Amino acid sequence: MTQSVPAAAPPAELTLEERLTLVNTAMTARLDEAAVAYEVNTAHIPTEPVDLADVVTVPLTPTLQPPPASYPTPVAALLQRAHHRLLTGGWCSGALVDEDGARCMLGAIRAEARGDSGLEADAATVLLDAIRRRFGDHVDSVPSFNDAHGSSRVPIRMVDQAAGLADARGL
Repeated sequence: MTQSVPAAAPPAELTLEERLTLVNTAMTARLDEAAVAYEVNTAHIPTEPVDLADVVTVPLTPTLQPPPASYPTPVAALLQRAHHRLLTGGWCSGALVDEDGARCMLGAIRAEARGDSGLEADAATVLLDAIRRRFGDHVDSVPSFNDAHGSSRVPIRMVDQAAGLADARGL
């Protein structure tokens, strides 16, 4: 007589969350095992503490580099000076100049234009063109673009790119 073996119930399908939890648990166990193996395999290696003063050799106070050679055209040279001013004097948003002397994009252009409103307007126009080339025509103005950023990285880079654009246009 043959005895029949009851059929095993099919495994229940796991949800995505249950599968992720299972994989996370398995990976954590493997990482723990690897950490223990590393400690065991390297315990015999003698080590000495490293003094960071022996490794890090930078000047305590940063030295400012002189500005690069100026562009030959007036608008490009103005934008290049404004870029250098933002790098050395600081960038701000929400004001032309803040209490620490940092300037926004337009404030740096205005300071470097030294009262020449026509040159200042031309530089602001080229800067807005450069911004719109990169970010689209929805940008209303240089001040609104400047104030939309929380850090100086993008605004300062755009002033530098505008200087190159002005030079390429012969302005």
